[in-house]
Amino acid sequence: MLTVVLAPFAAALLAPLIVSRLRDRAALVLALVPASLFAWAMANLGEAFPGRIEATPWVPGLSVSLSFNLDGLSALFTLLITGIGTLVVLYAGGYLAGHVMLGRFFAILFAFMGAMLGVVLSDNMIALFVFWELTSLASYLLVGFEAAKPHARRSALQALLITGTGGLALLAGMILLAEAGGSWELSDLALAKSWLQASPLYGPALVLVLVGCFTKSAQWPFHSWLPGAMAAPTPVSAYLHSATMVKAGVYLLARLEPALGGTDVWLVSLGLVGGITMLMGAVFALLETDLKLVLAWTTVAALGTLVFLLAPSFEPSVKAAMAFLLVHALYKGALFMTAGNLDHEAGTRDLTRLRGLARAMPLTFAAAAMAAFSMAGLPASLGWVAKELIGLAKASDEIGLTLTAATAANAAGFAVACIAGLRPYLGQASEAAAEAHEAPWTMLAGPLLLGALGLVFGMAPQLAADLLIAPAAAAVLGTKPALEITLFKGFDWKFLLTLATFAAGAAIYLAWVRFGAEARARSAPVLERGPDRGYDHLLAGLAAFASWLTRLMQPGLLHRYVAATFAVVGLVVIAGAFRGPFALAPLGDGGKLIEWVVIVLTAAAALATALATTRLLAVTALGMVGLGVAMIFMLWSAPDLAITQFMVETLIVVILALILIRLPGFRITSEADRPGPGTIMIAAGAGVLVAVLMLGVLAEPFDPRLAEWFGANAVPGGLGRNVVNVILVDFRALDTLGEITVVVAAALGGIAAMMRFGRRRADAGGREDR
Repeated sequence: MLTVVLAPFAAALLAPLIVSRLRDRAALVLALVPASLFAWAMANLGEAFPGRIEATPWVPGLSVSLSFNLDGLSALFTLLITGIGTLVVLYAGGYLAGHVMLGRFFAILFAFMGAMLGVVLSDNMIALFVFWELTSLASYLLVGFEAAKPHARRSALQALLITGTGGLALLAGMILLAEAGGSWELSDLALAKSWLQASPLYGPALVLVLVGCFTKSAQWPFHSWLPGAMAAPTPVSAYLHSATMVKAGVYLLARLEPALGGTDVWLVSLGLVGGITMLMGAVFALLETDLKLVLAWTTVAALGTLVFLLAPSFEPSVKAAMAFLLVHALYKGALFMTAGNLDHEAGTRDLTRLRGLARAMPLTFAAAAMAAFSMAGLPASLGWVAKELIGLAKASDEIGLTLTAATAANAAGFAVACIAGLRPYLGQASEAAAEAHEAPWTMLAGPLLLGALGLVFGMAPQLAADLLIAPAAAAVLGTKPALEITLFKGFDWKFLLTLATFAAGAAIYLAWVRFGAEARARSAPVLERGPDRGYDHLLAGLAAFASWLTRLMQPGLLHRYVAATFAVVGLVVIAGAFRGPFALAPLGDGGKLIEWVVIVLTAAAALATALATTRLLAVTALGMVGLGVAMIFMLWSAPDLAITQFMVETLIVVILALILIRLPGFRITSEADRPGPGTIMIAAGAGVLVAVLMLGVLAEPFDPRLAEWFGANAVPGGLGRNVVNVILVDFRALDTLGEITVVVAAALGGIAAMMRFGRRRADAGGREDR
């Protein structure tokens, strides 16, 4: 499975080269990658229940492995990602034919595909999170692909900020889950349900995970990024909305349902948020005239429906969720591609200007009609099957909430199916229809195949049930459910409710035609003050807060930075000291006279450094402090350290003095630059704190274990008798290497600066000579 996940990333690296060689035919070659992965997933469907786990060591020292799990749920998503991905690659080859950045587009698209496969196949939560964040980054690049357009840049940033913030919450939730469940593997957490839910970490972990999933799947109130993402090219919209990014949050909720589901908090959170999102998306879809925005809002409604169905954590709703997940991927991918065909060949996506296109674009119309058939849930379509399963879930709902909310959303979905799948093609031809023509075959293959699959699965529902829906539901429920689908069960109350839903949907469509313009005009002020405007206000507020904080924390005065650093460090140290008993070592017999002389001179030099008004005086006084420290080393029988200290201090003073004579004089220029009483208190407190810490350390008995270990291992481990040298170059070799790297980098920077200065002087000399 690691190869399956890495294959799209390899294709991403090769895509620009292939496009540069094959131009518009590159899509035909590149589509072979997801097509072969789709074939692999189909060949391994038999292992989807009970599933197969493969692990490859990643960071063995931290017990982190790249473990992947192929069960019914991940197999369903893998088929959608690779199958629809194949059609989207073909579609993009026609839609973006001749685009100068086509190679870059395919590179990002394949990286996104690989990240999505990593999300749905990963069993390790760290690996899942890495792929999760890669989807956010790749979608940012895809949404902002038309970077010259301000709207595209704004939408891409909005999507990245919202989903990225949710990703941070998800990471924190995963850490708590691992702590409470004792494992980073999702398959292990599913088996530790009772243990995990009894943990006090369950509540915080659930909230954080839900925030991550809700932001990714555009649930209220985090949904504003999804309609904005329509700034992306249509192939991206079709892929994101049908099979990939927006479904990632739903996937993770379904994956974690065995571990986190079944509680009141889970039921209320998913039911409330999913219900609001479902109804909001259905209503907002009826208030738009841009075809892609209409479909985007129906995606919001569909995502809300999926979350809503996952809330009860019982078998009928889970089966309904898996069926609706499949049918939505098929019809939404097809409808987005037909919308792209209209935009590409008729020049507009405005529904008020699109009428009578069936004659000019008959195949696009056929694809849109088949997809609309499934979206409306009409008989002999997979949408009908999903609607039947949702009906069973409604019947199992004791409080009737599912019945009411889902029926209203279904009626709105029926109306939107008529608006998006039929209205642009029927009726008297509009001005746009006169100039329209049929799309090329690469832009027709995808929508026709997806639309037809919705009908094939609808007429052979047991095939979809046995092959895809039941194994996916089994991965969530833990046991394979019985799934016998009958297209017509008689004239019971559910059948009558379905007819009533169709009638309500037809009425909503007619009302949209008759009163849509007036409704849009009245709702415009409300929509303008919605969450999208709230995002702008939030971003402006954050920028103002950051500006205020920058002015407060970065006034340009070095002594304030140092004071703030020492204040924070001091508070942390004091807080740690109060957590346990703390004893001080006795001050001893008062010391020798020579020791007090050295200490007084060192303290006087430190005071002179703090009060210095010129750089040269400050450096000289600081050098005296260093020499005083060296004298202390000497008095306490550490001549090697003392000699090193003498050399360092001497070199620093000489080098800095040579530099300072080239610089302008250093003097305090204003009262604001002079350290105030607070800064002086922090400095004095830091000194006292260090002294107290030293006395506390000296009060503890000397632990010789490290010294003994280094002494015993210096020769056999480092082949050296100088223990200090062996420690530097062997036992802490990486640390030393890092220090040397810093010195080398600084030296290279200095050489580069001097060479640049030398060239500028040479150039100036040359101009003077001329």
